[in-house]
Amino acid sequence: MPSGNAARASSRKSPELLAAVDLGSNSFHMVVARYTHGQLVVVDRLREMVRLGAGLDAEGRLDRDVAARALACLERFGQRIAEMHADTVRVVGTNALRRAHRKQSFLEKARSALGHPIEIVSGMEEARLIYSGVAHTMPSGGGRRLVVDIGGGSTELIIGDGLVPLELESVEVGCVGLSERFFPDGRISAKRFARARVAVRSELEPIQLAYQRRGWAQAAGSSGTIRAIGDALRELDPGVQAITRGGLEQLVQLVGGLSNVRDLRLASIDAERRSVFPGGLAILTEVFAVLGIERMEVSDGAMRDGLLYDMVGRITREDARDRTVRAMQARYHVDLAQAERVERTALTLLEQVAADWQLDDPLAEQILTWSARLHEIGLDVAHSRHHQHGAYLLENADMPGFPREEQRMLARIVGSHRRKLTSEGFERLLPPWDKRVIFLIVILRLAVLLHRGRGRSPLPTLVLAARGRTLELRFPLRWLRDHPLTVADLSQEIDWLRSVDFRLRIYSSRGLPAV
Repeated sequence: MPSGNAARASSRKSPELLAAVDLGSNSFHMVVARYTHGQLVVVDRLREMVRLGAGLDAEGRLDRDVAARALACLERFGQRIAEMHADTVRVVGTNALRRAHRKQSFLEKARSALGHPIEIVSGMEEARLIYSGVAHTMPSGGGRRLVVDIGGGSTELIIGDGLVPLELESVEVGCVGLSERFFPDGRISAKRFARARVAVRSELEPIQLAYQRRGWAQAAGSSGTIRAIGDALRELDPGVQAITRGGLEQLVQLVGGLSNVRDLRLASIDAERRSVFPGGLAILTEVFAVLGIERMEVSDGAMRDGLLYDMVGRITREDARDRTVRAMQARYHVDLAQAERVERTALTLLEQVAADWQLDDPLAEQILTWSARLHEIGLDVAHSRHHQHGAYLLENADMPGFPREEQRMLARIVGSHRRKLTSEGFERLLPPWDKRVIFLIVILRLAVLLHRGRGRSPLPTLVLAARGRTLELRFPLRWLRDHPLTVADLSQEIDWLRSVDFRLRIYSSRGLPAV
C-alpha cells in the first residue's frame, strides 16, 4: 500500500480485547481473549447448543423457532461482548448458514442482536481456520499433522506442516445431518450404523488417495463431537490417552447394541450431545477406517481459536487475505506495476470522498485496495470481457482469509470496473455494502480509466468532490488538452455513470467545464 496508508495503519492502536464468535450448525461458541505482549490469553468462553442446522428444511428454509433461539443466543453473546468492551470482533457462520436460502432477513436481525456483522465462510476457509486454531494451540510433534473437525453440517479434514495447511477439504456430512437421516428420534441399531458408515465412506472416498499420498506423522481431532468421543472412551477406560481405532469399534458396539440413544448410560455424554452422538461416532469411525488412522489426539483448539489468531495476523500485518491476493496476482500473471498505479490513484480518490460517501469504514479501503490489485486477473483468461472473467474467478475461487461476503464484494467491483455499468447483484450484499459498493466501483472505474495508457508518468494532482451522486473531477490547466484520449474516455464514462444515476462533471483548474 502507499506509504501514507501504511503510516496510518502503523499508527493505529493494537486492540487489547478480541472476540471470536463461531455460529456452527450445532453449537454457537464465543471466545474473548486479551492480546498483550504478542500473546493471546483467553478471558471468557461461552457455548450454547442452538442446532441451527436442524432448523433447515429440504429447501434451505430456516424454522422460525430455531431462528428465534439463535437470535436469543446472539443477544446474550452481544451483551457479554458489550460488557467486556471488546475492541475487535469477528463473527463467522458455517455450513448451516451456507446452505440457508433467503437468509438476508435473519442475518440482518442477527447483526442487530449481536451488534456485529456476520461473515459466512466457505468450507475451505472454515478448514483453514480450524487448522490454524489447532496448530496454534497444540505442541508441534514434528512432521505433518492431520486435523479432523466434525461439525453439525460438515466435516473438515486438513493436512498441514507447522502453521501451514497443505491439503484442505470440507465434506458435506456432519453429526446433525447424519443423525437426523439415519438415527431419527434417537433410534439405533447395528444396521443403521452400517448404513450411516457407508454414507460417510462415499463422501470420503474422493479424497482418500490424495490424503494418503500426502501422509502425516500425527493426527488431531477438533470440535465438541470428537472431544465427547474422547471423554466417552476415557469413561469406559480411565487409562485411555487418545482415540484409537480399537476404542472406536468398542464404542460402536456399545452404542449399536442400544435401541435408542436415550439408553446411552455414559455420564460424559450430556443430554444436549446425546441426540447427535451416533452420527458423530459414525463419521469419526469411518474417517479412521478410510484414512487408515490408528491414533488421534484431542485438541482444545478449534475454529474460534483460529479466528482469534487470524485477527492477530491482521493486527501484525500478516493478514491471510493479503497473502491470498499476492498469490492470485502471481497465479494470474497480473501486471504489478499497473495494479500499483491504479491502487495508488484509487486510494487518493477515496480519501477525498470517503466522508461524503460514508466510506470511512476500514473495510472500504481494504476492499478497494484488493480490487485494484486484482482488477486485471481476468486477462489471463481472455482479453474480451476480462472484467467478467475476473468477477467469476473472484466469486468462485477458494480465497483463504476471505469470508464469502468480501469475495462477493470483490467480484462485484472487479466485474463492474469497465464498460457498461449496472446495479445487478448488489441486493445480494449485506447492508450497508449493498448500497455503498457502487461508490467503490465508481472510484475504481475512474482510477482504471486514468491509467488506461499504462504509462509510467505520474498523474497530476486531481481534486475529486462528491455531493450525493454528483461528482466533480478537476484537472490542472492544459493537462486534458494534452491527453485527448483521456477526454474521450471521460466523455464515455459520463454516459455510463448516468445509467446508474451518477452525474460526473469534469473541470479544468480554471473552473471551466472540460468535457
